Amino acid sequence: MTGNFNIRDSLWDLSFPFHSSISNDLIMIADLFDLALSSPTNPSPTRFSDTAGEFNSVIDLMFLRCSSVELDHHTILPESHLTSDHVFLLIDISICDEVIQSSKLVITPGSEQEKKFIKDIISNFSLLDTSNIDNIECLNQIVNQLGSIIEQMWSKNAKRSKISKHSKQWWSNLYSLTLNNYRMSKSRDNWKSFKATIKEAKHSFFDNKIQEIANKSQGPWELMNWVKKRKLPVIKEIKYNGILCLSPDSL
Repeated sequence: MTGNFNIRDSLWDLSFPFHSSISNDLIMIADLFDLALSSPTNPSPTRFSDTAGEFNSVIDLMFLRCSSVELDHHTILPESHLTSDHVFLLIDISICDEVIQSSKLVITPGSEQEKKFIKDIISNFSLLDTSNIDNIECLNQIVNQLGSIIEQMWSKNAKRSKISKHSKQWWSNLYSLTLNNYRMSKSRDNWKSFKATIKEAKHSFFDNKIQEIANKSQGPWELMNWVKKRKLPVIKEIKYNGILCLSPDSL
């Protein structure tokens, strides 16, 4: 958040001797958005007055994400105002190369792959020798073996699925088959069969979800946004010798 806030204050302008309560309100509002006042690497006026007897001032500010390592400061360009009386505020944003996975390994709940996955894990677990777990090293070794077995059985039984915003948890190969039948025949009966299959699948899937919520967590309202954890508003600022504590060092 940046711009000309038109507020002179000793918090960001060392040449100005006064502090305003309006500045407190501005900082509190910014904090509600998890933003903090940024300190320039080269403190300088941001507005240069062209009126005789009027001092230059700092009224252009920048608020950045709290506790951000990459974005924790900005630079003032005092020679950039040209015909304007305001200067530019500059911030460097580093952009790193990121590999975005387009597919992932999945096992559909209730599928034959899931049954085979569980069966393979149980059969391999039964082969482990757990008779001599008498120290931490042996326990860690057994736990690592358990993790390795689960990882191997997952890779063995899972299938690779393409990540898409159209993916549905209730979709299976059966529905792909009925859809392909319709696409090949363009028959109205096959279309009705496909729609009926999808409708039944949705009902079954969401009925199971309702039962899972009702029987396990027993808190169906936990799915609603208005009961989730909310950030408490800032109601009081911390001061030392009349100056706001805006950084861990000042605190």
